[in-house]
Amino acid sequence: MTTNGNESRVEAGQEEEREVVLSVRDVTVAFGEKTILENLSLDVYRGEILGFVGASGAGKSVLLRTVLKLVPKQSGTIKLFGVDVDEVDDTQRLLLDTRIGVLFQHGALFSALTVLENVQVPMREYLDLPRKLMDELAILKIEMVGLPRDAANKFPSELSGGMIKRAALARALALDPDIVFLDEPTSGLDPIGAADFDELVAKLRDTMGLTVYMVTHDLDSLLTACDRIAVLGKKKVLVEGPVSTMMQSEEPWVKSYFRGKRARRVDIDARTRTDA
Repeated sequence: MTTNGNESRVEAGQEEEREVVLSVRDVTVAFGEKTILENLSLDVYRGEILGFVGASGAGKSVLLRTVLKLVPKQSGTIKLFGVDVDEVDDTQRLLLDTRIGVLFQHGALFSALTVLENVQVPMREYLDLPRKLMDELAILKIEMVGLPRDAANKFPSELSGGMIKRAALARALALDPDIVFLDEPTSGLDPIGAADFDELVAKLRDTMGLTVYMVTHDLDSLLTACDRIAVLGKKKVLVEGPVSTMMQSEEPWVKSYFRGKRARRVDIDARTRTDA
């Protein structure tokens, strides 16, 4: 099995004290009588790409939405940048919001707005800028994610699936956030498009100093783009660490996912591409 080139970054920095951007402690989330997450704890460190994976229906997106306060929790503590999100006043909440970018699973672009206008939505909500400056900043973000300049005036219905994901990423980056939350960013993309998107995310992390929290079931993304992986199962984090930790785990789901038939196929494909 090939391993992620970022793994050495994680191992090299283990001796150093790393800044925690997101801290989740003993969080429990339930819908009615059904408990989805129970006493779950997780840290996300500055500058890393964390891949969050688990079986379908395990609650991966539920945790993301709980962190964003879109889903209420029953107990536990969530801190962003060292601040308890439940104890902030309106001014502090506004400041936190400007440091966060979000890309939802299907892009969630506003269909009646152009790409330019979609990217400007966070700017209009949180900033007071002249129209010309907002246009220039939006174009900058659009080009930053690899879209052509003329995509700015297109509507979502005129875009391919890959372009929609990139436009949604441009909107997530509109306020130059410190952390970006990506919910299944490569779902629906073909393998080449998914690989290109993973490469883009890694490049943006390196150039912008982003921290990335990526909910994904894409094994390629986990193996090639992520510095560290956290596996959700049994309502909490079962295993976390670099790819090498996943390869050594004896947890049944982790073992099947990372060392099963599909994992071997991904490895063969990767080796074939490298040899070519």
